[in-house]
Amino acid sequence: DAVGMSTIPEATVASNLGIKTLGLSIITDMGLPDTLKPAVLAEILESAAEAEPKMTLLTRRTIEMLSFN
Repeated sequence: DAVGMSTIPEATVASNLGIKTLGLSIITDMGLPDTLKPAVLAEILESAAEAEPKMTLLTRRTIEMLSFN
């Protein structure tokens, strides 16, 4: 489970409008309450860049599976 900055509000609005929604998120900054430290933009960007190839592949395969040809 995770709390995101925009995924949940966007999914909630889509659901309220009757739009089917699939949410995919990348956690780039854990923000653990017991070990809070200032966010470092370079580290966040590095995490996102590291996850990009896997997320791209996951997204492409998901779209292929959901396509109605």
